Amino acid sequence: MSGKHYKGPEVSCCIKYFIFGFNVIFWFSVFLGIIFFLELTAGVLAFVFKDWIKDQLYFFINNNIRAYRDDIDLQNLIDFTQEYWQCCGAFGADDWNLNIYFNCTDSNASRERCGVPFSCCTKDPAEDVINTQCGYDARQKPEVDQQIVIYTKGCVPQFEKWLQDNLTIVAGIFIGIALLQIFGICLAQNLVSDIEAVRASW
Repeated sequence: MSGKHYKGPEVSCCIKYFIFGFNVIFWFSVFLGIIFFLELTAGVLAFVFKDWIKDQLYFFINNNIRAYRDDIDLQNLIDFTQEYWQCCGAFGADDWNLNIYFNCTDSNASRERCGVPFSCCTKDPAEDVINTQCGYDARQKPEVDQQIVIYTKGCVPQFEKWLQDNLTIVAGIFIGIALLQIFGICLAQNLVSDIEAVRASW
């Protein structure tokens, strides 16, 4: 009888790799399933507790406003957020009273008193250089005049508006990610079933 005969150690090595591959695929499938479940749970909780999330976002922004000058990375993050969403403060420009440099109290000797950061200022397309002093004394003006110089809408309402305007895109991204994960889980389960079938035939 012709044919190649495999030695015991070679067969043992192949079986080990086979079992290792089975375990990797199985736990990959479990891992994807857990991530999908957590994302689904987070989505449901975000919808049910949206008011609580809004309050947490409000507290988060206001806490960062207090520490605006204390951390350059935090400062850059707030400036980027306010410029991108065209907003100022959590619910309005007066939230900057929480910061010791921008508050309007009589005891505040800062030059930035009753002002806002430059990222709150409305942008003139003709200006190439950022005027970092554009927000000085902005909140001492009447509200009608403030709207010309700075953004008066808060970042929380602007974020909600952006979500509503882009609901289809956001939902599409989440559905696309979920479908990719489901496909990965099904593929992994198919491989696990094939491996189980081979093991059963030994």
